[in-house]
Amino acid sequence: MLMKNQYQKNLFKDAIVRLGQIKILIADDDHRIAAIVKAILESVGFTQSIYAKNGEEAIQIMQKEKIDMVITDWQMSPVDGITLIKYLRTADDSPNRFMPIIMLTASVDKEHVEIARDSGVTEFVIKPFSARTLCDRIALLIDNPRNFIMTRNFTGPDRRRRKLLPPPGNVEKRKN
Repeated sequence: MLMKNQYQKNLFKDAIVRLGQIKILIADDDHRIAAIVKAILESVGFTQSIYAKNGEEAIQIMQKEKIDMVITDWQMSPVDGITLIKYLRTADDSPNRFMPIIMLTASVDKEHVEIARDSGVTEFVIKPFSARTLCDRIALLIDNPRNFIMTRNFTGPDRRRRKLLPPPGNVEKRKN
């Protein structure tokens, strides 16, 4: 029994070390929210986070540093979160089109959620939020990454969350 507990402790330490290697950019014009997000991230083992007060500053930071994940607010000025997401997903000089992006916002009506989804956001967290909610979304990004789609009209994670089987009786009709 003691050996199993020691194994679990070592496994946990390894996971903490891996989390500490992930660099997260927090873009939010409210420094208090950014400080809360940073504290939550640190409490679960993330040790590398960078703060940007808006999307413009976030882009400047990402042009200089390798960032692994972005957590962004929607309403910032002069560059808002949606513009930041569109830049990351479609710009020729984007540092990483496949980067996981969490939208952290109080704008929760259907229209806002659809705009964020269609812009290429990976996960959506509603303000006010709990540490558990934010950590659950991050765990989804790490444990269950979504397929990435690049088409003429959309660049971002697959919007379908469920893996559906073909309808019953559907027979492959293509000829080799």
